[in-house]
Amino acid sequence: MTESALRGSLVGAVRPYIALARLRAPIGIWLLMWPAWWAVALAAPGFDDGLRFLVLFLIGAVVMRAAGCAFNDIVDRDFDVQVARTRDRPVASGAIPVPRAVIFMVAMALIGLAVLLQFNRLAVLVGVASLPLIAAYPFMKRITWWPQAWLGLTFNWGALVGWAAATGELGAPALVLYGAGIAWTLGYDTIYAHQDKEDDALIGVKSSALKLGAATRPWLYVFYALCMAGLAAAALAAGKGWPAYAVLAVAAAQLAWQARGVDLDDPSSCLAKFKSNHGFAALVFVAFVVG
Repeated sequence: MTESALRGSLVGAVRPYIALARLRAPIGIWLLMWPAWWAVALAAPGFDDGLRFLVLFLIGAVVMRAAGCAFNDIVDRDFDVQVARTRDRPVASGAIPVPRAVIFMVAMALIGLAVLLQFNRLAVLVGVASLPLIAAYPFMKRITWWPQAWLGLTFNWGALVGWAAATGELGAPALVLYGAGIAWTLGYDTIYAHQDKEDDALIGVKSSALKLGAATRPWLYVFYALCMAGLAAAALAAGKGWPAYAVLAVAAAQLAWQARGVDLDDPSSCLAKFKSNHGFAALVFVAFVVG
């Protein structure tokens, strides 16, 4: 086999796992990472510790997002083949057999555990406590109209781990930040769910998009208002100065732009507004740093 043929063979073998980990669609990684980064910025440890925490949480977000996607795709493979947006996912399409997806998931989870063990004892315990939430999430769309709320509980757990890692305790700022993140996720993931509402209705999958329907836009304002109130309260509880609130005001305007401008019947508009939450989260991080 020539070198070019060998290289092509390796790329072909790796490509499905890149798709399984969603590495070409990293928005999920960023949305998982940002609450932990918010908590570190809010706690304001020294530069060396802060930088180390940020790097560890970035690595952890990459591998745990990959593990979570593999688990979700294994559980949802029969649903995914019925939805236009997901039918080509590697497990649903058969590009990766289920046993190999399980091995990949376990490998990513073990790397995530190795990252978690770099933190203090409390942070490790808090991180491990998230496992029931992670395990239950793929099944929520089968039993409740609010799987987006469960995603909020899961994706924002990093706020608690980040604060515990930086301070060695679980204080009020972390709990308020966690609540703000849940409200934020309710907003952005409801927008995201509107992409699939027609297919979801046909196959019997539940979502906040289907539950709220035409009333979604007013509820987006409610979710995002609760998010901003929580972020401001967390900054206040952590003793942040006025620059934090100035930048948070800009972040609030970004959320208002999302809620007002999204076309809930246009999947491309929903996806664009959903992805814009990466920029919103960066603004919040800056607010906590400059505060």
